[in-house]
Amino acid sequence: MPLAAWRRHTGMHESIEAADTDRQLWRRAAAGGRNAFADATMRYRRELELHCYRMLGSLDEAEDLVQETLLRAWRRRETYAGRSTLRAWLYGIATNACLDALERRSQRLLPYAAGPSADPFATPPPASDTPWLEPYPDRLLDELIDEQPELADTVAANETIELAFLVAIQQLPPRQRAVLILRDVVGWSARDTAELLGGTVIATKSALQRARQTVKEYLPRQRLDWTRGEANVAQQELLARYMDAWHRADVDGLVALLAEDARLAMPPTPAWYDGREAIRAFLATTPMAPSAARHLHVLTAANRQPAFAVFASDETGVYPIALEVLRIENGLVATIDVFREARLLERFAVAAPA
Repeated sequence: MPLAAWRRHTGMHESIEAADTDRQLWRRAAAGGRNAFADATMRYRRELELHCYRMLGSLDEAEDLVQETLLRAWRRRETYAGRSTLRAWLYGIATNACLDALERRSQRLLPYAAGPSADPFATPPPASDTPWLEPYPDRLLDELIDEQPELADTVAANETIELAFLVAIQQLPPRQRAVLILRDVVGWSARDTAELLGGTVIATKSALQRARQTVKEYLPRQRLDWTRGEANVAQQELLARYMDAWHRADVDGLVALLAEDARLAMPPTPAWYDGREAIRAFLATTPMAPSAARHLHVLTAANRQPAFAVFASDETGVYPIALEVLRIENGLVATIDVFREARLLERFAVAAPA
C-alpha cells in the first residue's frame, strides 16, 4: 500500500461539548484542582500511551512517558491558554517528553532489522541486552476505539500499528519520527508540527518527505490484510493448522504454511532465520526437536496482527514462555516474531490452557 494512501487529514477535531467540558475542567485544574485535572486528562491517557508507544517502541516506556507527560502538564497547567485543544496541547508535551527520552537510548528494532541472519544449525545465542521492539495488545486498541470510535481511522488505524510499520519508523531519527507520526498518523498540519518542534514549515515538510521515503524502503512489499475481529475463513484455517502443527511438533506441517522467504525472529535473542528452509532446520533442531517441551498456542492479537500466547508443557506442568506474532501474506505466514519474555503475556490477559 503506498504511503500516501494511509495519510490522514481528518485532524484531531473534538466536539463542541467536549471542548467546553475541557475548558470548564481546566479552569478548576489551573486553580489547583487535582480532581479536575485528572478528569480533564483521563480521556486522553490511552491515546497518549499509543502515541508514546509509536515513538518509543515499548509499552512499558510508553506508560512511563504518559506519567511524565501528565506530570509536566500539571506543572505547566497555568500556561495552557486554550489556543489549541487540550488534546493537542497534551500531544505536544508527550512528543517532547519522548524526544527527551530518545536522547538517552538507541532505537528499538527487531533482529532482522539489526543484523544478518543466523546459521539454523548452530546453537542460538543467548539473550542480548539490546532493547528490542515490543508488541502492543489489540485489547488495548479495542478499548481505545470503544471509548473514542472517531479514532479508529486515524490514531488507531491498523496499518500504522503493525509491527512492520513500527520497525520502519524506528529506523528514522527521533525528530523525523515525530514529524511523520504527527503529520501522517495524528493528522497535524505542517504549521502546528513545525511550531511544536521549533522548526520552519519548509523544514518540517522536507523532514516529512525524507521520513516517508525511508519508511517505504523498510516496509514489506505487501502489507498484512487483517481486519479488526474479522479474520476470513482461510485465515482461520491457517491459524488452526499452525497451532496444531506446533502442538504435534510437526515440522513439515508447519513449514508448509510458510512463505518461501519467511522470517523467524526471537527477541531478546538476536538470532533470526531467513527463508523457509532455514526455519525448517532451526525448528527441527531446537523448539520442535524430540527432546523439546510441547508447545501450546492460545490465539490472541497484537498490533492488529494474529498472535499467540505460547505455553510450554512438560512433566512440571504448563508455563508461559512467549508471545508470538504473525504477519500473513497471500495466505501464507511471512513473518514469525517470537517475543521470548513471559512477562509480556500479562498484558494480553490470556489464561493458560487446561
